[in-house]
Amino acid sequence: MKQLKAVVINTKMQKTAVVQITRRWTHPIYHKTLTKKKKYLCDNQLEVKPGDKVLIQETRPISKRKKWKILKKI
Repeated sequence: MKQLKAVVINTKMQKTAVVQITRRWTHPIYHKTLTKKKKYLCDNQLEVKPGDKVLIQETRPISKRKKWKILKKI
């Protein structure tokens, strides 16, 4: 299963946290560093707070948009 490092953005929902993944890469032709951000809804059993760095893992669908769970704080 996939595991990603993320930063917690929002925890206002019950047992759910919004986390953001930031990916950086260099464009093959223009050699410019590009940044892409993506948000995921995660199952929050650890009661993390906004700003925490966490490790998330892909899991079975818990709801329509929630398919990740938080494993631990980093």
